[in-house]
Amino acid sequence: MKEIIIEANCVSSTEVKRKQIVIHPLTGLIVEVGNLGIPLGKIDYLYGDECLAFAGLGDIHIHAREDSSGAHIYKEDFCSAAQAAINGGVTHLADMPNNPLPPIDDKSYQKKLALTLKAQLSYLLYAGVGPETHPLSFDVPYKVFLGPSIGELFFENKAQVEKTLERYQGRSVSFHCEDPDVLKTYHHQTLHQDKRPIEAEVLSTKYAIEFIEKYNLKGKLCHFSSSEGLTLVREALKRKIDLETEVTPQHLFFSYENISKKDWKYYQMNPPLRSEQDRIALFGAIQEGIITYLATDHAPHTLEEKEKGMSGLTGLDTYGPFVTWLLKEGIAPTVLARISAENPGRFFNRFLPTLKKIEARYHCLGKGFGFIEPDYCGHITVLELNKSLTVDNNFLKTKPKHSPFHGVTFPGSVKALFLHGIKR
Repeated sequence: MKEIIIEANCVSSTEVKRKQIVIHPLTGLIVEVGNLGIPLGKIDYLYGDECLAFAGLGDIHIHAREDSSGAHIYKEDFCSAAQAAINGGVTHLADMPNNPLPPIDDKSYQKKLALTLKAQLSYLLYAGVGPETHPLSFDVPYKVFLGPSIGELFFENKAQVEKTLERYQGRSVSFHCEDPDVLKTYHHQTLHQDKRPIEAEVLSTKYAIEFIEKYNLKGKLCHFSSSEGLTLVREALKRKIDLETEVTPQHLFFSYENISKKDWKYYQMNPPLRSEQDRIALFGAIQEGIITYLATDHAPHTLEEKEKGMSGLTGLDTYGPFVTWLLKEGIAPTVLARISAENPGRFFNRFLPTLKKIEARYHCLGKGFGFIEPDYCGHITVLELNKSLTVDNNFLKTKPKHSPFHGVTFPGSVKALFLHGIKR
């Protein structure tokens, strides 16, 4: 079989440079990269200056909704989430544990991981942390819900969290930062953004940073939403605390001030969309370099559930097109390679030894994801910068067929997606 050869303007966190990529036809791994001098007639896929090629984009925060109970697969499942991801130029996914039967121990984790086998993409699963849980016997990422969101795996107070996290010292722990006591205080408010105020995120962020430092955690703050909280992040990073942060496309694009009040329920998520001032601050934090990941928090619900006030928005289908919007808004391609490809790749690759140990299919991944370099997966996302895309329901592959970006025109779109060198 012939090697697969791609030529394009390739983006990394350090440069944008025209390169030729050679991918092995059997292993699907990258063999060579660079100015290889391969004649034009031997190149299988040639992309011009209107395109940028990234190592496959990665989303490390999604809710595929599937577990062994099957209770929520009407919302989404591993296969439909994978199709939405491919549609959005995303090549690997990390799924959150707030399921009816959450993965909280070795057996339940492996049982859920087996369900991903039928999907076309590689999944990493977070294990859930609750008041009665303990660390697994192998290395996985963990998720802590400091306050109630969707699902039952959460804590009632700070003391309960601290008692539990003592058992997770040195682990990789991601935090949903909304303080339960603050949420209880404001739960009688009418508007969602008033029920879950910035105060809840800021106080919970303080606790999370305290726990990360005290218990030597590899900490991550999920779907960060407030300018006030960014001050705490800056201070923690100055103290060399092992802290990472996510921001969602929704929090970067929307504010509650630019959405009609009658439509607010369709944009409801936890934490909620914030003010225009907060949105601009998050945008600036990407430029500043204190945002680690662009992660969608893809959380599908039916339209009927959204109309009843269910929190959660879809986002996988629009990941790649959204990246082209960020480019147009002035975020450098090298920065976008860092937060949407390299850092998500590093996160996934951190747990590859575990995945290879408990699931044989992961041995085909080589060094893993996130880099257009030899021995990494031949996963390439090619974005066409001048072919606009207007999002509508017909475009979506996610089961609910609705998007917060419905009607939005992005300046560019996904030109091509390669999985192990095979064009999709």
